[in-house]
Amino acid sequence: MGHAVVSDLRVGRRRDGAPWTDRPDPAVSWRTDTSAPGWRQASARITVTWLDEDGRTESADHEGDDCLFVRWPFRPLRSRERVRLEVSATGHDGVRAEGATITVEAPLLDEADWTARWVSLPDGTPDDAPGQFRHGLFLEEKVVRARLYVTALGVYEAELNGTRVGSEVLAPGWTSYPDRVLYQTHDVTDLLRPGHNTLGVWLAGGWFTERYGFFGRARRAYEGRAAILAQIEVTYDDGRRVVAGTSSGWSCRPSDALSASGIYAGESFDARNCDPAWSTPSGAEDGWRPAAVLDVPRRVLCPAGHEPVRRVEEIAPIAVLTSPSGRTVVDFGQNIVGRVRIRVEGPRGHTVTLRHAEVLENGEPATRQLRRAYSVDTYTLRGGDAEEWEPRFTFHGFRYLQVDDWPGTFDPSAVTAVVCSSDLLRTGRLTTSEPLLDRFHENVVRSMRGNFLSIPTDCPQRDERLGWTGDLQVFVGTAATLFDCDAFLASWLGDLALEQARNGGVTPIVVPSVMPEDTGGVVAAWGDATTVVPWTLYERCGDTGLLSRQFPSMRAWAEAELACADSDGLWTRGYQLGDWLDPKAPADRPREGRTHPSLVASAYLYRSLDIVARTARVLGQPALADHYAALAERTRLSFLETYVTPRGRMVSEGPTTYALALVFDIARTTELRAALGRRLAEIVREDGYRIGTGFVGTPLIMDALCVAGQLDAAARLLLQTEAPSWLYPVTVGATTVWERWDALLPDGSVNPHEMTSFNHYAFGAVVDWLHRGLAGLAPAEPGYRRLRIAPTVLPGLTHARSEQLTPYGTASVEWTVKDDTLTVSALVPPNTTAEVVLHDGPRPDVGPGRHSWALPWRRAARPVVRHDLDADLADLVDDSEALGAVRAALEEHAPARARAFDGAVRYEAGSTLRTALLFAEPTALAAVERALADLHHRRTRPGTAR
Repeated sequence: MGHAVVSDLRVGRRRDGAPWTDRPDPAVSWRTDTSAPGWRQASARITVTWLDEDGRTESADHEGDDCLFVRWPFRPLRSRERVRLEVSATGHDGVRAEGATITVEAPLLDEADWTARWVSLPDGTPDDAPGQFRHGLFLEEKVVRARLYVTALGVYEAELNGTRVGSEVLAPGWTSYPDRVLYQTHDVTDLLRPGHNTLGVWLAGGWFTERYGFFGRARRAYEGRAAILAQIEVTYDDGRRVVAGTSSGWSCRPSDALSASGIYAGESFDARNCDPAWSTPSGAEDGWRPAAVLDVPRRVLCPAGHEPVRRVEEIAPIAVLTSPSGRTVVDFGQNIVGRVRIRVEGPRGHTVTLRHAEVLENGEPATRQLRRAYSVDTYTLRGGDAEEWEPRFTFHGFRYLQVDDWPGTFDPSAVTAVVCSSDLLRTGRLTTSEPLLDRFHENVVRSMRGNFLSIPTDCPQRDERLGWTGDLQVFVGTAATLFDCDAFLASWLGDLALEQARNGGVTPIVVPSVMPEDTGGVVAAWGDATTVVPWTLYERCGDTGLLSRQFPSMRAWAEAELACADSDGLWTRGYQLGDWLDPKAPADRPREGRTHPSLVASAYLYRSLDIVARTARVLGQPALADHYAALAERTRLSFLETYVTPRGRMVSEGPTTYALALVFDIARTTELRAALGRRLAEIVREDGYRIGTGFVGTPLIMDALCVAGQLDAAARLLLQTEAPSWLYPVTVGATTVWERWDALLPDGSVNPHEMTSFNHYAFGAVVDWLHRGLAGLAPAEPGYRRLRIAPTVLPGLTHARSEQLTPYGTASVEWTVKDDTLTVSALVPPNTTAEVVLHDGPRPDVGPGRHSWALPWRRAARPVVRHDLDADLADLVDDSEALGAVRAALEEHAPARARAFDGAVRYEAGSTLRTALLFAEPTALAAVERALADLHHRRTRPGTAR
């Protein structure tokens, strides 16, 4: 019958194993691992043991196959309460899954639980001055339990008796401070001892005191001094509890050691001024003053419900270079986000300077694109033995490290790059027969990891690092494929709803909202993160609770859009960002692409209205569902009437225009979709099979081409290696995704525009399609409760495989073309089913287990066309082998003419090769004719493969 076991039992959303819940009635989730074929859950039993009530137990039976976000079946937890939870399950086949157990503890759930007060450095201290706080605690005997509840307006790091508390970095993270400040719970039982103990906290301003804004208008977004709130609670064996919270009785001082710290500026540390024992009972007493108490409402406090930022990887240098100016430059081999730890020995008072850069330009670290961000760390040596140091409260985006004033001979083993990221579980992996495509996929993974740091940022290096809503909106499908980001994005959506409510229902373009430039305008595709992100998380994770929580925010955004719409339901007014960074847009005006902004706005109005209607139906509100569905249909029909001709041409002729109509399901008739698809393929060819889309169109273009059956165009676009394309950056050494398609120019210089980032995940949004479309693994029902297996076999590829850790377990789809046979294999997790659609049509649904299908496969043979000087260039460039033969002949016989030919090649029909070579020398023309004739002869010889 097979063995089954319950696994991945969790309470709430976090996946990092933390025992703390963030609410009194957390949802319960689990999955079942089994080798039993076709296993489906029939029922489950949830048992709770109340550890603070002498081990009292109670159970609840759960009928059916649901195992995701099951409602808490017991009374709500109280503050500090600990329980042990066990879940067992039974299948329809009678196989009982062995139970799993976890221990869960509630944090402080009520304002009244807090006796601590917010404290800061004394009056007269600069708001952003780093500081140190400490407090002594005398314990009569050994404790049985001790918890530290701590947070900051800024960033903190706690020490107890000289030992670091927790593994978090940049805690508590960045939230919408006026409304919500997260606090962490730490088990510090093993760090305490009978007698004198000392709790110390480092504090810096971090995001709270940073200055935001462009064009010289940077300002602080939040008022007041950086502050901490900490409460340590100690429980003795007899049940007595001792509580010590921050107050005026705590001591503090501006840190002479951590003399400067900033998110953008970097950090300066003087080890001469650091007492190593400062957070122990033996620390020196001089220089400490009473902390200042601040009046900050406790209502803003929320227990952290998602994974924190942590050190997730360490990377050693791959090379040490000497720049043309004689500087020592360390190459870590990849663009990363974090900071550098050094181990150095030298004279007291000597200062080492670390400068960070993503790329080299003319052999020197390129820092112009950092703009106002300084991104420099300095360390002044204590002197004596070897010293180790890593910045505490900053992070950088970099591959290269310029090391200045290293004492003695520099040893590359003395520096280690420490990668920092929100500690999310990796869930999606992809391999194909094209190594460049695999490398691109991993570049996207690296960009996401670097930019999912407390919030989903746009970039990690310059004076920005903000939660741009549009960037995430286009990327959320990829994000939810690559990592389990449910808890992470649920937290960010909480801030989005708070900022939106403060803004009268309009979603800011960055969350948290901090920029002077973010004036609250209703901006399509950016504000639509309000609806798209929660809906996508529902599709991938299956949690109706998040939909329910966000539904008022989703409706408010839809109403804000409707207020901008015309009477016919189109959105044609107001400032828009359009298809941002369309490669055809002027470099200094990235919103002026080929797709008209009002067309983008109207398409997104339809999409959000449709999502709100679907959400209302999921939540059991049919009247609201019908209301918004009718509004969506009005917009859809007006869109078709205004922007689409009956024969399938659109008034705005960029590829994004057609992709929006096809992928958002605005065009629905078979004939119209086919016509739009044909024209889209023509536009892609006219662009030379190079990318012609910006932020809005890039996630959609592969879906659009493939649903329209234009697989040849899709393949050439995907596998293109000339700029602009997904693979061009890979060919020139990129290890992350670029903000601009041409961030690095062909001559190796950096794009001169000031908005140039080499780590910007938005254009990596196509990875979602690589898994769903190319490999063919997608959710057919929310949470992957039902899978869709539907691979797309593209010309030029012979293999693709997607593996997903779904909420129900590992799923995979793999296809291979070999010897005129297409083999598709799949792994379906327990407790799920899968619909199967192969190129010859639908197959019967399959249940849990491994499945395989073998089908005859013969790629459509291209007709053998005899190309000559009168060949239409549009036909010639569709034949990459023939075009290569022309270029090779010109390179050999007329190199200058070869370069001119590249500029003259036209991808639209009607121009001939003879015209493109109008001024070529007769010898060059003859060489081209011979090359094309030889190619035709080779192709038509008997037995020649086509």
